[in-house]
Amino acid sequence: MKILVTGGAGFIGSHTVVELQNEGFEVVIIDNLSNSSKKSLDGIMAITGKAPTFEKLDLREKDKVQDFFKRHQDIEGVIHFAASKAVGESVENPLLYYENNLGTLVYLLQELSKLKTSNFIFSSSCTVYGQADKMPITEDAPVKPAESPYGNTKQIGEEIIRDTCKVTPKIKAISLRYFNPMGAHPSVEIGELPIGVPQNLVPFITQTAVGLREQLSVFGDDYPTQDGTCIRDYIHVVDLAKAHVAALQRLLENKNKENYEVFNLGTGKGSSVLEVVNSFEKVSNKKLNYKIVDRRPGDVISAYADTTKANEVLGWKAKSTLDEAMKSAWDWEQKIRK
Repeated sequence: MKILVTGGAGFIGSHTVVELQNEGFEVVIIDNLSNSSKKSLDGIMAITGKAPTFEKLDLREKDKVQDFFKRHQDIEGVIHFAASKAVGESVENPLLYYENNLGTLVYLLQELSKLKTSNFIFSSSCTVYGQADKMPITEDAPVKPAESPYGNTKQIGEEIIRDTCKVTPKIKAISLRYFNPMGAHPSVEIGELPIGVPQNLVPFITQTAVGLREQLSVFGDDYPTQDGTCIRDYIHVVDLAKAHVAALQRLLENKNKENYEVFNLGTGKGSSVLEVVNSFEKVSNKKLNYKIVDRRPGDVISAYADTTKANEVLGWKAKSTLDEAMKSAWDWEQKIRK
C-alpha cells in the first residue's frame, strides 16, 4: 500500500516514515529540503533496511504536483507535514507562510479529489487553541484568534480540509493537533536538525550544552505557574510518529465516524520550562547556562493536552517520559556534533 509523506525528510516526517515502513507500507517522500536534509533518508534506511522513494519537489509549483499524481495514481493515503513552522518568522513574513502552508494544501486536495478515494492526515498544532480557558485542552475547546500567522495557517488549513470533506465525501481526513514534539529515534540515526537558530526549546537547550549557543534565554519567570515559567506538553517524536500510523489505519479500515476528525496529540502532562531544563541537567549530568529574561510576546501561559479521545478512539497513547525523550535528544545532539 503506497503512502505519500510530504515533508518526509523533516523531523517528524522522517520518524513517521520509519514507523510506516516498520508496518509494511511503501512510502514516497516529497520534500523541497528547505528546512530538512537528505541525510535523514540514510537514517531511515539504516533503521528500517529499506529506502523510501524520494522526489525533491516544491508543492508550491502546481504543475509539478499535478504531474506527481499523474505518475502515482495508486497513492492510498497522504500524510501532509510540508509547511513552514517558525512563529517568529511568520510574523515577519506572513505572505510566505500563507503561500507555503495554504496554497500547497489546496493543490494537494485538488489532486486528491480526482482519485477514487483518498485518506488524508494533516499535521496541525495546539496553537489553534491560543490561550485556552481551562486545562487540560480538549478537542472541543474553542479555536481562538491565532497569535501568529503560523497559527492562523493551521486554523485556516483545518477549515479548508473540513469544507472540502463536506462536499467531497470520498476524501476522509484527520487533523492531528500536536503539542510539543521533542527527542530523537533511539537508534540515534535520525533526529531534529534545525536550520539556523532553533525556534524550539529542546534543541536550543542541547545546542547550548554542546557549546553551539552561548546561553539559553528563559522568557519570563513571573507567569502564574508553580515556578513562574510557561508550561507545555512535551511529547517524544517516536510516540507522535506512531499516532500518525494509527490515524492512517483508522481511515484505511473505515473506522472513522465522520469523514473529518480531529485529535490532540500530547502526553496529557504539562512541564514548565525550568522542569525541562532540570530534566536535561539530570539526564546529561551537565549544568546548563541559562538566564531569565523578559517575557516573549505571543507566548501562552500554559498548554497541555487532554488525550482521552486519542487514547480511547485512536487506541494510541504516548509512552515515553520527559526524561527519556530528553535523553534521546541529548544523545542525538552529541552524535551530530562529533
